[in-house]
Amino acid sequence: MSENKYDVVIVGSGPAGMTAALYSARSELKTLLLERGVPGGQMNNTAEIENYPGYGTITGPELSMKMAEPLENVGVENGYGYVTAIEDHRSFKRIVTEEDSFDTKALIIATGANHRKLGVPGEEEYGARGVSYCAVCDGAFFRNQDILVVGGGDSAVEEALYLTRFGKTVTIMHRRDELRAQKIIQERAFANDKIKFIWDSVTTEIKGDERKVQSVVYKNLKTGETTEQAFGGVFIYVGLDPVAEFANPLGITDEAGWIVTDDHMKTNVAGIFAVGDVRQKDFRQITTAVGDGAQAAQEAYKYIVELGE
Repeated sequence: MSENKYDVVIVGSGPAGMTAALYSARSELKTLLLERGVPGGQMNNTAEIENYPGYGTITGPELSMKMAEPLENVGVENGYGYVTAIEDHRSFKRIVTEEDSFDTKALIIATGANHRKLGVPGEEEYGARGVSYCAVCDGAFFRNQDILVVGGGDSAVEEALYLTRFGKTVTIMHRRDELRAQKIIQERAFANDKIKFIWDSVTTEIKGDERKVQSVVYKNLKTGETTEQAFGGVFIYVGLDPVAEFANPLGITDEAGWIVTDDHMKTNVAGIFAVGDVRQKDFRQITTAVGDGAQAAQEAYKYIVELGE
């Protein structure tokens, strides 16, 4: 076995992972929180959070830090690395990273999801040169410019509202004729004079010069008409893809790559649990991620007790 031995290893330090780590350590289990970056996951890309109990409004990075603060005090160990494989040795699981390996009795996967890309010409070329997936990270670079937001869900509309702090105008482009975001968020967007809308349309190309984005070509899905319009920045919010490639060989994912669990966060491999956005589920919120994390930690504790080792 590896010299790095734990009762519980949690892969991913978003709200689900941090909650699982807190509950696991408080159960006096030797716990490792394996991260790829700073704690918080997608929360760090969120400008303002208004639906997390206990806070009227709080920024994503602030909430991330508040969740991370108590972990050291309860004995959670931190590790860093990209997971490349998971080995099931029945009585223990081995998590393999690029530079190390860790053995654990129970494994909780909390790796979340990444923003889905459009896959159109110019998207990759102008990454970090006008194409972004994080308004909090990059919004200030687009002061007094015309900004395009692609998408119609909560994230797209919330980030469009945030971008009005910087942009001269913010245009939301959606492939349907109505938004999917919560009604209260929609109402704010419709009431904001800086926000415009392009309906029933999809981006087909992002154009620019040698330095940055200059325009976007889009197609109206009803008329087939193609239009090119000037924009200084493009922010893309068209869904999420799970970060779970390493889990595919275990047979715990569906065809789209989401990890399948029951209501107790158990996968079909004993001792492996999954929580948060990486799970196959309909509703992905910070509050649901926190609930997943607490449930999984309790189930991991029960599993370890039953092992009797």
